[in-house]
Amino acid sequence: MNDEERRRAKDDFGQAVNMTAKELGDWLETDESKSVGEGAGESKGHRSGRWIVDILCTPSGDLEQGDYEHMREVTGYVRRHLAQQPSGDVSRTRWRYSLMNWGHDPLKR
Repeated sequence: MNDEERRRAKDDFGQAVNMTAKELGDWLETDESKSVGEGAGESKGHRSGRWIVDILCTPSGDLEQGDYEHMREVTGYVRRHLAQQPSGDVSRTRWRYSLMNWGHDPLKR
């Protein structure tokens, strides 16, 4: 990934992730966060959230190739998931909880 691709990945990630490292870290400790996702054990979204916290806490100069690749994955997930917004009040939905595991709270302005 060249410098321009890394810059774009970081910019897109910054737009997709609207939770701070503390907000996301606190969220990941909740039962609601742990209640969404597929499979036994920790879900992919929950693992992603922990990685997002790490990325948010890492100085840009210390980010590695894998971090930038994850930023792209996060951006894609958030965009796809937002396009599937259910109707009605989403405040206590699995849809919102899943997005929040990926660092985006759709109710946050």
